[in-house]
Amino acid sequence: MSQQYNIARLGHQGDGIADGPIFASRTLPGEIVSGTLEGGQLTDIRVEAPSDERVKAPCRHYKSCGGCQLQHASDRFVADWKLGVVRKALEAQGIETEFRPIHTSPAASRRRATVSVRRTKKGTLAGFHGRASGVITEIPDCQLLDPVLIAAIPSVEELAMIGGSRKGELAVTLTLSEVGLDVSVRGGKPLDGPLQMTLAQVIAHKGWARLAWDDEIIAMANPPRQRFGAALVVPPPGAFLQATKDGEQALLAAVLEITSGSKRVIDLFAGCGTFSLPLAETAEVLTVEGEAEMTAALDQGWRMARGLKAVTATTRDLFRRPFMPDELAKFDAVVLDPPRAGAEAQISELVQAKRPVIAYVSCNPVTFARDAERLVSAGYRLNWVQVVDQFRWSAHVELAASFTLSHMND
Repeated sequence: MSQQYNIARLGHQGDGIADGPIFASRTLPGEIVSGTLEGGQLTDIRVEAPSDERVKAPCRHYKSCGGCQLQHASDRFVADWKLGVVRKALEAQGIETEFRPIHTSPAASRRRATVSVRRTKKGTLAGFHGRASGVITEIPDCQLLDPVLIAAIPSVEELAMIGGSRKGELAVTLTLSEVGLDVSVRGGKPLDGPLQMTLAQVIAHKGWARLAWDDEIIAMANPPRQRFGAALVVPPPGAFLQATKDGEQALLAAVLEITSGSKRVIDLFAGCGTFSLPLAETAEVLTVEGEAEMTAALDQGWRMARGLKAVTATTRDLFRRPFMPDELAKFDAVVLDPPRAGAEAQISELVQAKRPVIAYVSCNPVTFARDAERLVSAGYRLNWVQVVDQFRWSAHVELAASFTLSHMND
């Protein structure tokens, strides 16, 4: 008889954890499970006593696909767990605050996904990788992606037949735009004249807005615009974009509320203008982004829009050259949306600049809590946190947070 284990909690990656620690994927706190122990990982897991929060996974691909980690848990459990992840990260830094109800994006709303595709002896195979596996699982009934993305997967397989090697895989990023599908491919054969001509014919037949091959634009039938407030922006191929429009709107609503009434705003890690351009409807904005192509796209979007206040788009590496207190002095609100590493160098300057309002958007509760502690120690108050779950059924957590200088709250 195999040994049994009691699952005590979930880790940050969504795995159940028993004493040891022993990690057991797709298990829940309070469950008794058995399986084969390999190092610190339990495999061939059998749930001997299930949790009341365990549900039947809504997607038939769940067992083999690695795209989701938490479909076996009730929506209520996942929401409470994600709130708890952020709360515990802050508590570890000695911070308590108000948590607003979590905002969860609906199923079938992911507007962007990277599909793995490779050639096989019989043809092609496209989908998501299994958990910690090189095996690709086909996902025709995926419950996560917008149906338009799923419908495009057979066309993605054609790209592998045309430009994929038998040894490697293509990574094909599919993004919904205002005018059609934006397709960006990495890992294919080197681009030469014949391949470029063939790929150009593909986009003509498929009706895609744009096709890029290793960042080189092959053809663009229609600029794949994204709407940010009153502006339409054409991001560079494969550029960062919030995972769902619904989640983006929830984060934007929080940022607009935090900065309400501000006349001069600086948007750090601005991307292509997700927050900057809507902010420009009521405030002058300086945007700062490390990628020059994204800065150019933002600037062009602003120039083509009507009725917006001044937006000055700047390219600058904020990890190496953060904005200094004297540069920040003229702004009455700061927005920052850093990558997973957080904004440690920039926070060091912000605590000295003492700008009255900070809207912090984060995709990593641990680095957010680290940066929040620096701000709170410097005299800021963390007023509230809005957790946004736009990566439904995954362990990923996003949030927006409101900081103001303590004297403003007196």
